[in-house]
Amino acid sequence: MYIKRKLNESLEIFKNLRSHHKNTRDSSHRYIATVGVGGNVGDVKRRLNRLYLYIKKDRRVTLLQTSLILKNPPFGYIEQDDFFNSIIVIKTSMQPTLFLNYLMRVEKKFARKRSFANAPRTLDLDIIFFDDRVVKTSKLQIPHAKWFERDSVLIPLADITK
Repeated sequence: MYIKRKLNESLEIFKNLRSHHKNTRDSSHRYIATVGVGGNVGDVKRRLNRLYLYIKKDRRVTLLQTSLILKNPPFGYIEQDDFFNSIIVIKTSMQPTLFLNYLMRVEKKFARKRSFANAPRTLDLDIIFFDDRVVKTSKLQIPHAKWFERDSVLIPLADITK
């Protein structure tokens, strides 16, 4: 069951009363990663719930927190459906590059296909923060390059930092 609220003409938020949570159980993992989650193909809200269950079962990570879901218009390539975006906080012992590879495998498991930049997608997982680390390589930039410019990150992030 979702609680829905319209923020303005182009933004809506959804809170899932069953999966929106904060995990207080202790974890032996060392690092905390903040991950942007999104998609706009198929039943994205249902897919996000399945993603949360999938991550909860994986011993390589501990799901600490999930945010509300924001429905927002696409950017870049705009001839596509609106996106549903969320933030999850995960604890892991993987280093950033290994964690990125893990997230890409999860995307693939949820039928992500990469066709062109900003293309429609079933699932998109982006590392926004990884502890206090700064990483700049050709494949990975932490913090995420434009996180502070995107409502799709800022609004869900504000929900988990309350």
